[in-house]
Amino acid sequence: MFPDGFLLEERIGCNLEAASKKRVLEQLGQRLAEPVPKLTQDLVFDALLERERLGSTGLGKGIALPHARMAEVTQAMGAFVTLHEGIDFDAIDGDPVDLAFAMLVPEEATDEHLQLLSKLASMFSDSAFCTALREAETDRDLYQLIRQREAAVSSG
Repeated sequence: MFPDGFLLEERIGCNLEAASKKRVLEQLGQRLAEPVPKLTQDLVFDALLERERLGSTGLGKGIALPHARMAEVTQAMGAFVTLHEGIDFDAIDGDPVDLAFAMLVPEEATDEHLQLLSKLASMFSDSAFCTALREAETDRDLYQLIRQREAAVSSG
């Protein structure tokens, strides 16, 4: 199970337009920063971009998992977007990315960070699930697909 409050419907965006990796990170940063008083879109964007400079978080098969640790974050939180058209994300396979799930964790949350990344990587390795995400038409559809997937994995 994801931690309580990890992914909220208002942090999801369906079929967004973005011309670059930076624009995707800005949009994810906005979704992550909005509910947290100490965060701004620029702070989150900078943290995600700094992590990207260490190596791309593009996993391949159109999926990216940008993530960062931040002192201003008290609990793990995620945001997810699908893109109208895939963009270059310097992914490991060179394919354009059209599914991007960003995550922020507290600075000291090393174990939780790795567990959540592993869980997300596993979730997005399911090609049928990714196809369903790509076919979703609304933010709500995406949110429900992720929640259903999470419930199925947790009960199985």
